[in-house]
Amino acid sequence: MKKLILQMQMSVDGFVGANEDHYWQLWEWGDDSAWDGELKQDFNVVFAGIDTILLSRKMAEEGYLTHWGNAAKKFPRDPFYAFAQRIVDVQKVVLSDRLKASRWERTTVASGDLPREVNALKAGEGGDMAVFGGAGFASALIAAGLVDELQLFINPAVLGAGRRIFDQGGFRALRLLGSKAYACGMVVNRYAPAG
Repeated sequence: MKKLILQMQMSVDGFVGANEDHYWQLWEWGDDSAWDGELKQDFNVVFAGIDTILLSRKMAEEGYLTHWGNAAKKFPRDPFYAFAQRIVDVQKVVLSDRLKASRWERTTVASGDLPREVNALKAGEGGDMAVFGGAGFASALIAAGLVDELQLFINPAVLGAGRRIFDQGGFRALRLLGSKAYACGMVVNRYAPAG
């Protein structure tokens, strides 16, 4: 059975988005990245085992697929951007009751019934599935108990306020799968639901 991996950048105080215009992420998804080589390599290892990406309608419509498709074209020989080509190549599923058809390559639209659709995808063949946000979509997946692994990329910043992903779900015990600190200041913590 496939597992659903949620990967999010987060501040030390648990926010995934700032209320104000702070540059708090070591990599803001542009061309310049403060990530070190080991973090870049480990990031790509996760993508090697992914064969499906789940997207919210909002992320799809706001240009996630176009952005990473352009990055794959712009940096075709840069080993760090191997993940961008992987995003282009794998199957994408947009979960939405508003969209009726996909306008993106290798992308299908499924209903917004998260438990039904995600569990059906998990039962399929192939590698794992990944989801990268946004905050509301990630929060809904967590609250529904659909996330099998959390990969939290903790940036060396404190925001004080902002968007969270754990507000809807109530108490959950987690089991630490691994934690790794990187030279750039990032710490990646991996968790699975306990029990």
